Amino acid sequence: MKISISNIFKGDKVIWMIFFFLCIISLIEVFSSSSTLTFNKTNYWGPILKHGGILLMGVALMVVVQNIDCKYFKIATIFLIIFSAVTLLWVLVAGQTTNGAQRWMSILGIQFQPSEIAKGTIVLAVAQILSAMQTEDGTEDKTFKYILYVACPLMLLIMFENLSTAVLIGVVVIGMMFYGRVSLRKVGRLIGLLTIMVIFFLTLILLLGKEEEPNVNDKNNLTEQVVTGNEDQKNENFVQKLFHRAGTWKGRIKKFVGGKEIPPEEFDLSVDSQVGYSNIAIASSDFLGKGPGNSEMRDLLPQAFSDFIYAIIIEELGLAGGIFVMFLYVFLLWRAGRIADRCANNFPAFLVMGLALLLVVQAMFNMMVAVGLAPVTGQPLPLISKGGTSTIINCIYIGAILSVSISAKRKKKNNMATAPATTD
Repeated sequence: MKISISNIFKGDKVIWMIFFFLCIISLIEVFSSSSTLTFNKTNYWGPILKHGGILLMGVALMVVVQNIDCKYFKIATIFLIIFSAVTLLWVLVAGQTTNGAQRWMSILGIQFQPSEIAKGTIVLAVAQILSAMQTEDGTEDKTFKYILYVACPLMLLIMFENLSTAVLIGVVVIGMMFYGRVSLRKVGRLIGLLTIMVIFFLTLILLLGKEEEPNVNDKNNLTEQVVTGNEDQKNENFVQKLFHRAGTWKGRIKKFVGGKEIPPEEFDLSVDSQVGYSNIAIASSDFLGKGPGNSEMRDLLPQAFSDFIYAIIIEELGLAGGIFVMFLYVFLLWRAGRIADRCANNFPAFLVMGLALLLVVQAMFNMMVAVGLAPVTGQPLPLISKGGTSTIINCIYIGAILSVSISAKRKKKNNMATAPATTD
């Protein structure tokens, strides 16, 4: 078989263009915002070479996945559900702790967050349920129940260590239900029930959570994720371990909704450095920014290369750059919708919309946090923030979208030449 550029970069060209724009921005901004890492490690090129290598690995896996017919993704669903459930349980019992969150585990020396795999697993399972339960007038009545049976247990396992990820998945599942024509009455009831549950859960956090004392000397420890053990947790019982993040959640909620606006001259940057330096980075920018590599806040802002990279993007590329990045994700969702419309069968249409929603909703969460419209969540900016397995898994999601775009285009041609499209 002759290998050519066209054989490698197959699928929807707009998706490829959006992906490459995101990767270019990622390389530039991660290189710029990782200066603290290069100083601490006395290795100027190390962080960006590592990040570039991870992106290349992600692209390689993306090309592999795009060449897999999307019908074969169904085969992996049950195995991924079992794997996600087992690894999420393992993380709760004996996971590795990073920056106060017990979210990590290692298999054969490869460290990853099971919640990253569980997100795609839930989308895959919901897409399969929606496609199997379609009728001419919508979905069967049992669809709603089956989705909850699959999604809720995994979301609950994620919630204790990563509440924001559980909320993100909930938003995506509800969006897929709307797109999949699940009864609006049932979806409305679900939203109402979830609202009550969230209010109840937040009340428990505010009443029972022990707010952590700020450690003003620990800012540098936030600039890189280092896996460490937590000796205090070893002396806690299982229930205490489950809710050990309540203090962190309480502090973030109170900072976001409970306080009055603090004048800049009274703001304590040693206590709330993430929000403070992020606001300074954004406020000190203009429409075109200071230029790539000219950020002044990157050495002061914790997680400048990860959770708060959008603030650095606005500081260096200005409001124009921030809007451009935001619209890249909007275009990704729009293009996924166009691909879904071309699909002859239901499963690939629901899958491509679910994966696009997953990436775009997470991106919106991250950007809202950076500009102060949401409490700090710890969600990285997909395909831009410095990451490891999360970056690779996001590339796999793009590969699955490209796989659908290839098969959808081919089926459209076949249907035009033969018979009308059918649904599975």
